[in-house]
Amino acid sequence: MFYLSFYFTEQIDQIEKRFEQANRFGCRELFTSLHIPEDDLAIYRKRLQEIGELAKRYEVGIVADVTPASLVKIGMDGDNLDLLVRSGIRGLRLDDGFSVEEAAQLSHQIKVVFNASTVTEEECDKLVACDVNWNHLEAWHNFYPRPETGLSKETVIRKNKMLRRKGIRTIAAFIPGNKEKRGPLHQGLPTLEAHRNIDPLCAYAELVRDCGVNKVFVGDGSMTDEALMRMKEFRDGVIPLRYRPLIQQHELLSMIETVHTNRRDAARDVIRSLESRLSFLWPKHLMEPACTIERQKGSVTMDNIRYGRYAGELQITLTDLPADDKVNVIGRIIAEDLPLLAYVGGGQRFRLVQVI
Repeated sequence: MFYLSFYFTEQIDQIEKRFEQANRFGCRELFTSLHIPEDDLAIYRKRLQEIGELAKRYEVGIVADVTPASLVKIGMDGDNLDLLVRSGIRGLRLDDGFSVEEAAQLSHQIKVVFNASTVTEEECDKLVACDVNWNHLEAWHNFYPRPETGLSKETVIRKNKMLRRKGIRTIAAFIPGNKEKRGPLHQGLPTLEAHRNIDPLCAYAELVRDCGVNKVFVGDGSMTDEALMRMKEFRDGVIPLRYRPLIQQHELLSMIETVHTNRRDAARDVIRSLESRLSFLWPKHLMEPACTIERQKGSVTMDNIRYGRYAGELQITLTDLPADDKVNVIGRIIAEDLPLLAYVGGGQRFRLVQVI
């Protein structure tokens, strides 16, 4: 699943837009931070009430990053979380300052989120002795505002394997948004450094498919509806692949821009549409030889009539292949989406989406 974030420094109308967007895309949880400046206590208390109303209206829960000091500032402690609960806060992501014992105690009142990037094996073992409520326990990785400080993929995979061994079932990480980046650096808020400047769906796919992450949060406040729609489609089992056409046969393009399934006996060099030869009724004139050029990685191709019984088979190349007078090149997957090809394994559904 994917989720969104908001921050108390934003205007309330901007925060409400985030709640509305979350509700619309089925994101039932939002992340925020309760690191509260001393001179803004009254404002933050009022904002908590407003947030609680939004959470109830849009049926979205909140997980808040907290320190012991921030809880004290708003008049909370481990035995009195009523104000936070009334504000729609369903979970606390514990920052530095909480002991394992305190975390275990809190877990019997509210969901508790450990810092997956820093928690140790010894601390995980200690949770057992402290009688933690495992049903209320998650681990989330940090996000890293400063360039060059994000984690490596290998580090996250290694840490996640340890957390799974210790019994933590839900692990989260962050990806950047693709609109306004959160200040003061405005350089994105990823967990993996490699994700700082890539397409959000590629970052999302890598975390859930390769890194063993259950939940992905957009760290920055802003994300376009188009990006969220693509992530939702991926979540629902179809990988949207954006491509640019190289031909002007609109009849053909309109036919291929649908959901396909890669054959279960997946080929090494190409993705093969199962439906293109079994279900599509190709008019013969659409299969005449045309644009039989070199097939760069990500080329969308169709076998023409010179290929006999293979005529009409739609493919996407996974590597650079030479020109073949039996294969028409229809278009090419855009560079930003090429990493997604790695996730179109046997039996995986995908959809071609034309961009200009």
